[in-house]
Amino acid sequence: MCGIVGAVAQRNIASVLLEGLARLEYRGYDSAGISCIGSGAGMQRTRAMGKLNNLRQHLANNPCDGTVGIGHTRWATHGVPAEKNAHPHLCESFSVVHNGIIENHDLLRKKQLNHDFESQTDSEVIVHLLHDESAHGGSLLQTVQRSVSQLQGSYALAVICSEEPDTMVVARQGSPLVIGVADDAYYIASDILALLPVTKRFIYLEEGDTASLQHNAVVIMDVQGKRVNRAVVTSALNPEAVGKGEYRHFMLKEIYEQPKVIADTCEGRLMQDHVVDEILGPQAAWVLDGIKQIHVAACGTSYHAGLTARYWFEEIAGVSCRVEIASELRYRHPVVPTGTLLIVVSQSGETADTLAVLRNAKTMGYMATLAVCNVAESSMVRDADCALMTRAGPEIGVASTKAFTTQLVALMLLVIVIGRRFSLDSAREASLVEQLRNLPAKVKIALQHDPEIQALASHIADKNNALFLGRGTGYPVAMEGALKLKEVSYIHAEAYAAGELKHGPLALVDDAMPVIAVMPDDALLEKIKSNLAEVKARGGRLYVFSNHQNMVCDDQVTMIDIGVKPADLAPVVFTIPLQLLSYHVAVLRGTDVDQPRNLAKSVTVE
Repeated sequence: MCGIVGAVAQRNIASVLLEGLARLEYRGYDSAGISCIGSGAGMQRTRAMGKLNNLRQHLANNPCDGTVGIGHTRWATHGVPAEKNAHPHLCESFSVVHNGIIENHDLLRKKQLNHDFESQTDSEVIVHLLHDESAHGGSLLQTVQRSVSQLQGSYALAVICSEEPDTMVVARQGSPLVIGVADDAYYIASDILALLPVTKRFIYLEEGDTASLQHNAVVIMDVQGKRVNRAVVTSALNPEAVGKGEYRHFMLKEIYEQPKVIADTCEGRLMQDHVVDEILGPQAAWVLDGIKQIHVAACGTSYHAGLTARYWFEEIAGVSCRVEIASELRYRHPVVPTGTLLIVVSQSGETADTLAVLRNAKTMGYMATLAVCNVAESSMVRDADCALMTRAGPEIGVASTKAFTTQLVALMLLVIVIGRRFSLDSAREASLVEQLRNLPAKVKIALQHDPEIQALASHIADKNNALFLGRGTGYPVAMEGALKLKEVSYIHAEAYAAGELKHGPLALVDDAMPVIAVMPDDALLEKIKSNLAEVKARGGRLYVFSNHQNMVCDDQVTMIDIGVKPADLAPVVFTIPLQLLSYHVAVLRGTDVDQPRNLAKSVTVE
């Protein structure tokens, strides 16, 4: 969940490193640092706790200049947030930055008795290992190759050494790392967003790769130690796409981008009355034709998208669907029936637990794998048998918004193409296609309720707890609403299926507990109205999001009429006001909306 940048050039690259780290701030971090090798100056390192401005102030007093350098933003895993635990780590002539987890760090540390350890991190064993291995001779690349062969766990790492001041060596196993290609320099980063100001050409390293970079050359070795060529890919992303524009926060910007990105998700995939199989690429036919049932694996917000899709797969497509939390599934021994498709869902495509499930899918017995993802160059997309891109564009806010709704839209596309092979008839398919075509306009209508939702936020901002309720597809929407509120406002929020009220949650209801209900005008309308009556009878304060016209409002009940009847795609539309509510509550409470405490955007460790 940390960020890595690096550069090998013929000019001072300190400012490039800082700019790259700034573009990785969205991932979450508690400290930052850079190391550089300059002409005649040897190895220089500067680190600081907290935000990047603190590092900038340190550098203003103690410049860290050079033509070769690495930088890092750290989110604490091993060792508390502290400058001594910040990267880069040093050992004499070596400096290293690392993302991931070194699982055998205790064993390695016990072998490194001749070293004084500065930090509590697992990562520091790498730099001492490099120093010890350098005694056996060879180039920096060979030293790194010998060292990483002794590491167990996941890593993306970059190494510089004052003995080879014009070289950087990188390696990856289980954590993403890309090489940026420019005319007079090479760059590295854990995310291409960090490098867009300096290049749009990238080499995506594969599992087990190591690479040696100089300003005019790159050598890549695969996991067997053979020299290989990796394709140079030109990114279509624009550097301005990661700016806030006119908005105060990235989260608000990304909420308002949803009509456009939903349209982008559908673009070229909706025919007049159907969705074509080819949206899944050349592998589509054999995958789709062999499906007997579906398992979905995901984490966090993506898990909620999967829970929503379960209703659709079973009610619309007529195919059995099971949804699993990836961090649990990877350590279970599930019974996987013949003909089961595994769908993995992730915004980044690098979520460690979900990626582990995907990579073990065939061993577990899955017929085929399919990734629903927002990053075309991600590990998940490369490893899956086929993929469906969500096309949400860069999502910078840690609390996912547009990634979630585009995942829902992509999953509905899958429901349609899979459903044709089960119980979905052509008339129903045509209706769903029309709903998808009209969805961006309905989301725009939901966004128009922002002013009244902002006013409603003032009723909740001073509370310590909140209860979310929903039934049917409204239940995972309520779960996502509760997650958003707790993520960005730090209010304890929980979601329950409304029919479970009598089985415990009703004991929590009083006039100090806001109860937020998702109540679409569907077949379960009367059921959830009865559940809300139970809340009201106990003196609870209800905030109801609905498109039902006959809800009686009084001093206990406030209703936001979302103004549209989105039918099967109601979960997408009902998500919008809950996102806005969480945002405005967080602003009123003065929290860090885009970078909530203790959280990171891309969870690349367990």
